Parts: sequence; C-alpha cells; structure tokens
Amino acid sequence: MKFGVGDIARTTVPGVSLHWALISIHSFRCDFEDTAQYRASAMNAKGELSAYASVVVKRYKGEFDETFFRAGASTLPPIFAVTPYGYASKFEIHFDDKFDVSFGREGETMSLGCRVVITPEIKHFQPEIQWYRNGAPVSPSKWVQTHWSGDRATLTFSHLNKEDEGLYKIRVRMGDYYEQHSAYVFVRDADAEIEGAPASPLDVVSLDANKDYITISWKQPAVDGGSPILGYFIDKLVLSRPSAPWTGQIIVTEEEPTEGIVPGPPTDLSVIEATQSYVVLSWKPPRQRGHEGILYFVEKCDAGTENWQQVNTELPVKSPRFALFDLAEGKSYRFRVRCSNSAGVGEPSEATEVTTVEDKLDIPKPPSTIIPCRNTDTSVVVTWEESKDAKELVGYYIESSIVGSGKWEPCNNNPVKGMRFTCHGLTTGQSYIFRVKAVNAAGVSEYSQDSEAIEVKAAIAAPSPPYDITCLESFRDSMVLGWKQPDKTGGAEITGYYVNYREVIDGVPGRWREANIKAVSDEAYKISNLKENMVYQFQVAAMNIAGLGAPSAVSASFKCEEWTIAVPGPPHSLKYSEVRKTSLVLQWKPPIHSGRTPVTGYFVDVKEASAKEDQWRGLNEAALKNTYLKVQGLKEGVSYVFRARAVNQAGVGKPSDLAGPVVAETRPGTKEVVVNVDDDGVISLNFECDQMAPNSEFVWSKDYVPTEESPRLEVESKGNKTKMTFKDLGMEDLGIYSCDVTDTDGIASSYLIDEEELKRLLALSQEHKFPTVPVKSELAVEILEKGQVRFWMQAEKLSGNAKVNYVFNDKEIFEGPKYKMHIDQSTGIIEMFMEKLQYEDEGMYTFQIQDGRATGHSTLVLIGDVYKKLQKEAELQRQEWIRKQGPHFTEYLSWEVTGECNVLLKCKVANIKKETLIVWYKDEREISVDEKHDFKDGICTLLITEFSKKDAGIYEVILKDDRGKDKSRLKLVDEAFEELMTEVCKTIALSATDLKVQSTAEGIRLYSFVTYYVHDLKVNWSHNGTAIKYTDRVKSGVTTKQIWLQINEPTPNDKGKYVMELFDGKTGHQKTLDLSGEVYKEAFDEFQRLKQAAIAEKNRARIVGGLPDVVTVQEGKVLNLTCTVWGDPTPEVSWLRNEKLLSSDEHCNLRFEAGKTAYFTISGVRTSDSGKYGLVVKNSYGSEISDFTVSVFIPEEEPAKGDKKAK
Repeated sequence: MKFGVGDIARTTVPGVSLHWALISIHSFRCDFEDTAQYRASAMNAKGELSAYASVVVKRYKGEFDETFFRAGASTLPPIFAVTPYGYASKFEIHFDDKFDVSFGREGETMSLGCRVVITPEIKHFQPEIQWYRNGAPVSPSKWVQTHWSGDRATLTFSHLNKEDEGLYKIRVRMGDYYEQHSAYVFVRDADAEIEGAPASPLDVVSLDANKDYITISWKQPAVDGGSPILGYFIDKLVLSRPSAPWTGQIIVTEEEPTEGIVPGPPTDLSVIEATQSYVVLSWKPPRQRGHEGILYFVEKCDAGTENWQQVNTELPVKSPRFALFDLAEGKSYRFRVRCSNSAGVGEPSEATEVTTVEDKLDIPKPPSTIIPCRNTDTSVVVTWEESKDAKELVGYYIESSIVGSGKWEPCNNNPVKGMRFTCHGLTTGQSYIFRVKAVNAAGVSEYSQDSEAIEVKAAIAAPSPPYDITCLESFRDSMVLGWKQPDKTGGAEITGYYVNYREVIDGVPGRWREANIKAVSDEAYKISNLKENMVYQFQVAAMNIAGLGAPSAVSASFKCEEWTIAVPGPPHSLKYSEVRKTSLVLQWKPPIHSGRTPVTGYFVDVKEASAKEDQWRGLNEAALKNTYLKVQGLKEGVSYVFRARAVNQAGVGKPSDLAGPVVAETRPGTKEVVVNVDDDGVISLNFECDQMAPNSEFVWSKDYVPTEESPRLEVESKGNKTKMTFKDLGMEDLGIYSCDVTDTDGIASSYLIDEEELKRLLALSQEHKFPTVPVKSELAVEILEKGQVRFWMQAEKLSGNAKVNYVFNDKEIFEGPKYKMHIDQSTGIIEMFMEKLQYEDEGMYTFQIQDGRATGHSTLVLIGDVYKKLQKEAELQRQEWIRKQGPHFTEYLSWEVTGECNVLLKCKVANIKKETLIVWYKDEREISVDEKHDFKDGICTLLITEFSKKDAGIYEVILKDDRGKDKSRLKLVDEAFEELMTEVCKTIALSATDLKVQSTAEGIRLYSFVTYYVHDLKVNWSHNGTAIKYTDRVKSGVTTKQIWLQINEPTPNDKGKYVMELFDGKTGHQKTLDLSGEVYKEAFDEFQRLKQAAIAEKNRARIVGGLPDVVTVQEGKVLNLTCTVWGDPTPEVSWLRNEKLLSSDEHCNLRFEAGKTAYFTISGVRTSDSGKYGLVVKNSYGSEISDFTVSVFIPEEEPAKGDKKAK
C-alpha cells in the first residue's frame, strides 16, 4: 500500500490508518500548503489500482489570524499552479547571480544571465523562459541566442548593435505562476574612424520595396560629433539572385508581355508624403491591363493651370510609387499618372488635389522641466515634460555632464519613449547636470535647458529591522530592553525606535500593543506598567526621515519579575571601530540599571573568537572611568570577541553582549586622520574614505562623544572627504578626536591632541599667520670668470610681487655703475654683481626680502683675512681671464703610458687659430717634431718611445701667436721620474705573455715576451717557492724582448712550479708555469733529441773546403785538386766520376793523408776526362758529398768564360 500527494515530496506526513478494507488519511492541522491532489494506490501480485482526490484548504468563515496581518506579512491569497503531473500548491521562483545594468560597445559580445531556483522541483517539468526588450519578446537570430541549461538562463549577443540597447526582462513561468527580473543594457558607440565624425544611425527599416526602388527609414544618432549632422550617405549591397525567395531579400519579377490591350488609367492616386525637398506619389495599377507588363508616366502641372508636363520622360516607372524631386519650394502642384505598354499609352488618372511643396513634419521643440532625482549610488532618474506640438515623435536622447567639466556624454544611444529615464554608470559623489533632446523623422530638437545639479547618491529608504533583542533589566512591573542598530540605515540617520509588546499565556501569544508613542533615540528602552510574573514578547522597528522600517523578528519570551541584584546591569551597544593590525577601539553605553549604587567604572574582557569560555582575560586592572578603550597588542590576522562589565560599590555586574568577532587587520585603503595648518594658521583635522557606502556619512567625536553642538569646532564634508576646523585651539580642546563613517564595517580613525601636540600646532599656526620667506640657500659670494664678484641667495619660492632691499654696512645700496641687481621670481634666486673688490668694499652685506606678508633676510660678513683672501682670488681669476683671451691651455701638460708601453705627453689647448705655433722643449732645448700639429680636438701630444732614464728631464710646451702666449711645464726628474718609470714598468709587466717552455741542445728554457724591456724592471725567478740561485747550469737573462730562464742539463730535481715575478717598483706581477708531468717529460725528451742531434752535427764527416764548382784544364796538362775534410771518427773518403766509384791508378791518382787531406791528381789530361766528379766523406755520424765539374779544352779553343785554370 502506498500514498502520494501529486508527485511532490512532503516534509510532514498526515496520519494514515488502515481498518479492515477501509483506508483513511487524517490531517489534523490543515494548512494552505495541504491543497493538492492526493492518490491512494493498492498493489498486489496481480497489479495495481489507484484512486485520486483533490483537496482545497480554505479559511474558515469568521476566523481571524492576526499574525497574517502584522507588518511584513503577506496579505495575498496563496497561489496554485497546475502542471502536467498534478497540482502544485505554490512555486517559489528565485533568481541568483542576477544580471545587472550592463554596458557594452558596438561590435562587442555580451551575455546576460541568471541562475533560476524553483522549489519544489518537479522532474521532467521545465519552466517556460521568455526574454523581453522594452516589453517586446526577443526572438533568437544570427546576432542573439538564448540558452537554458536546466538551472541557468542566458541571453547572448554575438555582435552588439545600438538597436540592442533597452530594458531587458527575463520571465520564468511555472504553470500559472511566474517571476521576472529586469535590468537596462546600454550600448555605446564604437570608436569613430575620424575624430569628430557622428555616430552611426540606427533602426534602419525597409518601409516599401518595389521593382525599381525601395523606401528605407532610420533614426538619427545620439552623438553628432560636436557639430550638426549635414546629411546621410546610403550604401547598398547587391546580392546574387537565389533560386527561391528568402526572408530579407525581395525578388522582383515581371510578367510575360502580351500584346493587344491598351492599359486603362491608374486608380487611387494620392500624395503620401510631401516635404520641402520631395513629394511621394502612390497609386494602384489599372484594372484593364492585359497580361503584359506596364510602365507608368508621371505628369505634373502648376495649380490653377492645365499645362501638364511629363516628369519621367527618360526612365518609365515600373512600380506604383514614385518620388518627385527638384520641385520649387512653396509652389503648389497637381499630379496625374498614365499607363503604357506595347499597345500604346492609356488615359491619365484623376489628378491629385493641390499639394504645396513644404515641410509637413516639423523638427520637434526641445523638452522642458528637466528634473533629476536620486536613485542609487551610480544612477539618477531624469524626468521631463514632453515637447510641445511634437508630431510623430520617435523618442528622446539624454546627456549628462559632470559639473564644471563642460563635457557631455550620452546616457542612451537608442531613443527612449516616455518622459522618464534612469541614467546609469555615473560616479558616486560627483555632481551632474542633465539635458534632453527630442527626435522625429524630421530631425532632432535643440537641447533642453540644463537641469539643476544633483549629487550621485543613493536615495533614502526606510531602515532595516533591528536585531538581537535582549532583556537588560527586569523589575516587578517593568522591563528594560536592549537591541542592536539595523545593519542598513537606509541612507539617513536613524531618528528613533518604536517598541511593541504582547503577552504570552500558555504559549499562545496575544495581540500587539505599543510600548512608546514617542520614538526613543537609544538602543535601549524601559517598558513600564507591565504585569508581574507575566511572560512577554517584543518587536522593535527603526525610523528615519524616509519612514518607519519593518519590525524586527519577534524576541524570545521574557518573564517580568523583580531582579534583586545590587550590582549594575550589563553595558549595552558595545561596538568596535578603528580596526588596525594590532589595535582597535571599543565603545559602549552605560547600563540602564546601575544597581544600588552609581556605576564607578568598567572592565573590558577579550578572548580569541575560537577560544573556550574559560579563556576570557581582562584588559584593564583598574576600572575605567570612560566608556571607551583603545585595545593594544592584538595579533595580526587573529579574530577576537570583546565584552564589557560595569562595576559599583556592590561589585561587578553581568557582561554585555559580545562585540565581534573582528579580525585584527589593517584593511587595504585604510587611511588616518591628518592634521593640517593652512596659510592663515587655521588648524584642522582631515579624513578621507574611499570605501563609503551610498548612504555613508562622517561623524566627528571628541573623546568618542559626538561634537555636533560644539561651538569651538566647525565640520565640513564633501564627497568622500571631511574636515573639522578648530576655531580657537586651546587647552580645553585637548582630547582624542575621532571620525567614524556610518554604514561601513567600523571604518574610523582618530587623532590625539595632548599638551605637546598642542604646543606644536600653535607654534606652526603662529608661523603661518606671521610667515617668513623660507630660505633655500643663505647669502653667499663667488668669483666669476672675469674676476667679477657675485653675491647671491635663494629663497624656497617668491611671488611676482617680491621685493628686495640691498644693504651694505647698514646703508641701503642701489643699482648703478658699481652694483648690478637681479631677482628671478621663478627660481627664487637674488643676485648682486660687482666688477671688482676695492679696499672700501670690506664689511657686512645684507639682502632683505618682502613678499606679501612674509619677510626674510640673509647676511654675509666679509672682513679681515676672509675679505683679503676673496680679493686675491678675484684678482687671480681676472688674470686667468686675460690669459684665456689668447691661445691657452685648458689642461696643462701631463703624461700617460700607452698600451704599447710608450710615454705620451699631452695637453689640451683652446682659442687656437691657423697661425698659432706650438714649440716643445726638453731641458730648455727645442725638440724637433716631425709632424706639424693640427690641434685636432684641441689635443697636443709628444710621443716618447721605449722610455728610459735618458728621457728624464724638464719638458715645456709653448703656445704663441699675435694675441699672446701661454706655456706649460712638466718635470720628469727625481720622484716624478720614478713615478713615471714605475708606471712604465707596470705597463711592461702587464704586457708579459704567459710562460712557455723551449727545449735546446743545452737544456730547457722558460721564457716570456714583453713589449720592450728596461733595466728598471726587476726580474726574479723562483722554483717551488724558493728564489733561484743562478749558476753556470741555471741562468737568467733578457734577449731583446724575451725574458728567459735557462736550465742546462736538467734533472728530475728541476721539476716543479716556476714563478717569474716582474717588479715595477711598487707591485710584483707574476707569471707561473708548472714544469712537471707531461710538460717536463716532453721538454726533457726534446732536449735529449736536440742534444744528440748537436753531437751528431758536431762530429759528422764533412768537407771543410778546397774543391771548386767547375775546373777547366788544357788537354795534356796535369790536374791537381786538394780538399780538407773533418770528422770524428776519421771519415772514409771516396771519389765518384759521373756518379760511379772512381779508383786510383797511374792516370788518376787518389790519396787521403793524415785523416784530413784528400788529393786528386790526373796526369796528361785527355778530353775523355771531362765529366762530373764528386768527393764523398762518411763516418758513423753522417756523410757529405761535394760535386765539381772538369772541362778539358784543346788549345785552339777559347776557354769558356768564367772557367778557372788548374794550378
């Protein structure tokens, strides 16, 4: 067995009973929510059967529920809806994440949406979603799409147009019940391609389309670019003809021609539009026309005549509508139309009535009575009276301007109808003025008069309900209630509270009664004339100038009975302000019930918000007399709660309600009260808040008591800034001054004025009242280029009316031949010039300044040695100026060492001309310079290469021409020479290359190259940290630019780290080499190889000399050759003839004697002895061959030129 109420799940189940075959359901306390369709289903193995019943709960006749009519309760009947699945009592439709007023720009995308929450939820039953713009349904298109996701509805614009601007509304319907939400969408103009060009027209509509023309209309844009619109250009786009008509494209076809029937006259000819520029005619085709297409000819004639003229002679009209241009303005005409086809021209139509060419539609007059009203903190509602005698009005454009800016901005881009519009997107706290213009088909009106200025600020509303009603004290026939101020004050100060109460007997509440007729100002009230031991409930409503707000929630039930305690009641209205990262300020009000004796003080407790109740700790050991406390020493980021307790002679009373939780933090944008003293000495405290709510106000207090009635203070607030001015600051004004911002979460700041601060402010005020000219630089003196003397001082600032008196030895001096004065107000510089200082100019100089009310002076004393030194410096500067009138040195002779280790003497010259000569001297002897100076860049140089001791001396350079001469000397002797040589040696040392290894036949050589070497550069070698002692085996030396260390016959003991130190006289510069490992092995092996090669070269067989290259000998003569050879061991000697071994015989005798002399003898030389001969010497170390040629001639022949004769 199962039961259902429609298909809706219920939270309370009626009583159900089963008695035999009777099933019953009982609802003991029916409510309107029980209205529904009920179903009872019986089910067994064979199947299921259901029965239905509809129940409607009505109010019993005569029954009265007073709670239904109390303030805030709905008085409307319940709403029912029928769904496809049964009856639902009432659908609750809520919108979350709702779209608000939106701003877009032409061409952009935009999406409007909100989340829809429907209760109860019925599966498979979706709501009906409909969007509206300006009351008209929005249909999906290429540019606009709608979407429903099941819980969220969205409207998306893929390309915004100005026509999309308007009031958008979403309506959600469930059955017969619906809910809706709306907001305005503004579409701004796209950026103009040309500055000053008007915005685009809007609402382009095709009014009529025919074969040969189309009529379109549009609305004038709101923005004209700063000048009147002169006219419009119309573009068209020709689309290809589709196979079938489609929406938005008009296909014009002509009938197939049929001959033989002359068409009849057109009918219903009329003037449908007439202006000063054109007239539009309209007619109907003739009844008699055949099946052939027809053409129309339009004729006109002046009124009062029958002189008809054809208008369209060159271009017949194919459609029954025609626009005539070029008509004379103010003249009257009649018109008629003829039809024609291939059969001929028909009869004319009836002529129109007389039509005068003039504007029938006038430009509307401007609207009037523009009234702006406050709406929200970013919007203003503007109303106006409609334009008088306006015809065919399209709507209105509204513009806004910040007061004083002179710049107007459009509030809407789509003309609005009606005489009321809400202008959004304004700046909170700014003052605006508004103007309106009307628009129709003839154009736009002039602007209306500007409205009065209005500050953008939220409109005033009634406050929200108070809350947290508590019983502070209870007596035999009265009770004291306390409550907390409403969260929202409605934009105005709360002026009071009204309290209602009712009796509760056996849990049943009675009717409400008023406790007070006159509003109470505090958040506490004593209600008298109650019944002892009676239980009561209470409601409180707050009021401001906008009216009475909704009442609070009904309080808990309190019993009226005597509290017999002697201690005071709890303080009330505990609140916090001035929250910072380590401190805040607590304030409270005294208890209503002070106990048997007056309250003598207060204790304040604190604990972290998450801490347990047993972790409260007191903030003060002695009772506080004030009703405020600045709490110090809080931990940043920690949340705290606070409470206060009152104390009297009987003891400490109950704690107050909690204040908090509040997090100790300095919020971004927090600002402090700042003291200011203006130019008139007026002292003020200033505060600025960037986080104000629309209805926030500034409240100043002294010692946390409002200062509204204080005659000693004056408060001025504007926008987000406020200033409190002291009329006459004195001892009675000592205290803490605080500024609270209402309708915020405790935004406040304070400033302490104690005795020390009072003295400082009064001194600063006195200084501002009787000002002095602030001096940036005191009076000083300087010597100028020509030896002139300049006295000057500088003030922080000077106005254009500043005056200066110049005083010397208590007597005022004036402009004249001796003194020249000057004041530069823009820089504050005051000057006085003197050509030269004389004996009588010694004394005291004073500049006295008068600038409005401000005065100032500065004095300079020039006497004694100070004056003499200044006078001497002036004379030297004068001589220096005279020197510079001819060629002179701007930089005197100096030296530098170049990267090539040369010394460059240089100087810089000026005022040079072509005839100027430059001469160099050393030790008073002129130095011959190869090249003539060209004074390029004003630099003169003398290069000394490979500088050494011989170059020491005194160098001098002289400039001279017909204007004068100048000279510069440079001493390079003694210490100056040593300094230069040190720099030369340093440069040479820095030029040294890294140490390298070279193997020789004698041993291993370590070496480094320098640019060049001088003896002043000391060279030291060390091995493994120990200075090397030079011997015949280990030697050091310098060969031209090479510094070397020679190690003869190296041994393994010579391995290690070698350091070459070049000492320039001040600093040592080192180069190191590790002669070990592979480096040593390779060097040693190469040494051995070279050594053996040297031995071999020394001992090998060689021909020392004695053999000629060519020998010429006469036939029959004897040829003797002798040659010396050497070798160790003694070489072997052999002879060759034509590269074949030659043996000794009687004709050719070969001998080798004493191991060093070889003899070659031919007796009776024959011509056959001519040829190439060679001597070969050879031993174990090598061999050598010496070739020579023998030429034999007959006596009759001349010997070849250059041949030698045999000895």
